[in-house]
Amino acid sequence: MAEVLFYERPVPLNRTAHRDLRLKAVNNIRFAAAAHSVPLTGVEFAPAARDFPILFAGNTMEEAGPMALLGLRQGENLLVGDNGFWEQGIYVPAFVRRYPFVLAEKPAGTEGDDFTVFLDEAYEGFNDSEGERLFNEDGTDAPALTNAVKFLGEFQDHVARTQWFMGKLREHDLLEPRTITLQKEGKGINLNGLFVINEEKLRSLDEKTAHEFLREGALGWIYAHLVSLANIDRMAARLDARERLEETTAKA
Repeated sequence: MAEVLFYERPVPLNRTAHRDLRLKAVNNIRFAAAAHSVPLTGVEFAPAARDFPILFAGNTMEEAGPMALLGLRQGENLLVGDNGFWEQGIYVPAFVRRYPFVLAEKPAGTEGDDFTVFLDEAYEGFNDSEGERLFNEDGTDAPALTNAVKFLGEFQDHVARTQWFMGKLREHDLLEPRTITLQKEGKGINLNGLFVINEEKLRSLDEKTAHEFLREGALGWIYAHLVSLANIDRMAARLDARERLEETTAKA
């Protein structure tokens, strides 16, 4: 099943097996504490660009997709503190906000819709006694589930739009590889498998393509990405602060 980051025990939502399941609000986001990056959709570029770098990641240019860089060390999200809370005032990507639900593609040849709703049975907010019901007594969707499914559907629409955007970037050869190297106390941190948009090639686009990008909103996404790259220094400053705290804690 695609995109199951965070999900320990993803299972298809079932009206019988999950008939009495309730969703209780959990005041932390610890499930995302080990995610140093998450996928991002194009419509999120503008709010995300204020807070963290937006890069394109993948083993090859054909596989590359946009992602929010949330940390500089493997398995560490610098925006989630020891208390499990996301840093206040910082944008939370939709990929994170949709948890503990996810839409997953059904196997080829399966009847019905192309996608089905999964949930993470390991999520601490799920129980049979507290919180909002997922299903009403008559088996219909309760508001909590209705809202979650609506959000998943909107997210999937944004994913499709982002895939169109990535196709255009590749079609016009606008992506170029970029390795980010940070020097810290004589040691280097190298971030590989990244791509950025080449500004020179962007300025060389023909008038018809430039107009299409402007009309479809792609230019706004591109410039949000380019502006966001300055946030790499902010992420480095967060890492410095966390390392100082770790040193202080180790000495205590």
